[in-house]
Amino acid sequence: MGELWPVPDALAYLAGGWRAERSVRDLASGDGGEFSGTTVFEPLTDGELSQGLPQGAPRGLPQGLLHRESGTFVWRGVPRPAERTLHFLPGSSPGTVDVRFADGRPFHDLDLSSGRHVADHPCSADLYRGEFTVRDADHWRSVWRVRGPAKDLVLTTDYARER
Repeated sequence: MGELWPVPDALAYLAGGWRAERSVRDLASGDGGEFSGTTVFEPLTDGELSQGLPQGAPRGLPQGLLHRESGTFVWRGVPRPAERTLHFLPGSSPGTVDVRFADGRPFHDLDLSSGRHVADHPCSADLYRGEFTVRDADHWRSVWRVRGPAKDLVLTTDYARER
């Protein structure tokens, strides 16, 4: 992929619209799929922010970004609509991100200050390990490797900024 591109403020970098192209490989079965769509990072509203915070968490935290992904996922030749929503909140240090599911559960941290970040997310007995790399101002990639008794997958997503 070439050299890494350091990002001093991940929220500022991600804001806006991105074209998303994802390949999904099931290493156990050999099956593969593709997702094609868009990912939009837009400012969270007060209502969305309070819904995404864990119960008892302090309110009045700095705003973050609402991540909305939508498109078409094709698996075994069958296309179907696909979407997901995440909350990208300011992280524990400047320029970093605390990524949460829409219901407020923690997903992973994100620090792009070096242009590369690795994050883990345990899910039941499976482990999701994500590697994020930034190529330049308009291109980044995530690769999730999922291993465990229920899954053996590689999900690679390339993002290109929409103009």
